[in-house]
Amino acid sequence: MEASTSKRTRPRRDADDGTDTVDEQRRQMALRHVRQYPDPVLRVPTDEVTEFDEELAALVERMASIMGDAHGIGLAAPQLGLRLRLFVYQPEEGMAEAVVNPKITWSSDETDLDEEGCLSLGDAVRVPVRRPVAVKVEAQTVSGKPKSWDLDDYYARVFQHEIDHLDGVLMIDRVEGDEFRSGAMALLRPRP
Repeated sequence: MEASTSKRTRPRRDADDGTDTVDEQRRQMALRHVRQYPDPVLRVPTDEVTEFDEELAALVERMASIMGDAHGIGLAAPQLGLRLRLFVYQPEEGMAEAVVNPKITWSSDETDLDEEGCLSLGDAVRVPVRRPVAVKVEAQTVSGKPKSWDLDDYYARVFQHEIDHLDGVLMIDRVEGDEFRSGAMALLRPRP
């Protein structure tokens, strides 16, 4: 998921020393690793992770690095072409965390409509998506230990967005309103 501009923003550097240019170059390099719509891998449900080893830990590190450089708040394995039930996200504080084999075990009846972006859909596509405002997610850590999250608001949305990726669902599938859906699809249509 791309960092949102509506309820939480990722800090950006505003310097005259060229760091913005370097940051943007790093971002563009990271985005080259992210599969873009309509890549078919984005539509395929993932397989459960069964091996919790150094290879998985290295993959999580790589995913976190790509997500950070791309200015994302979350990145799912299918976005890198991998059919693994795994995503990484950036908590408000600390290092990026891996969420392995997640399942939403509860969601609130209350919903909220908010704008979302996605690293796999490009900068131009931001659409309103209705989601439950609170969820409980059970999963495993990168070492295979059980972990659960009780989430609300922004991070409930982030987790739902990333779990959708693991199920082969994109935010454009959840858009309410034909005008938003057709506008998003027009932006995604290849240009001659």
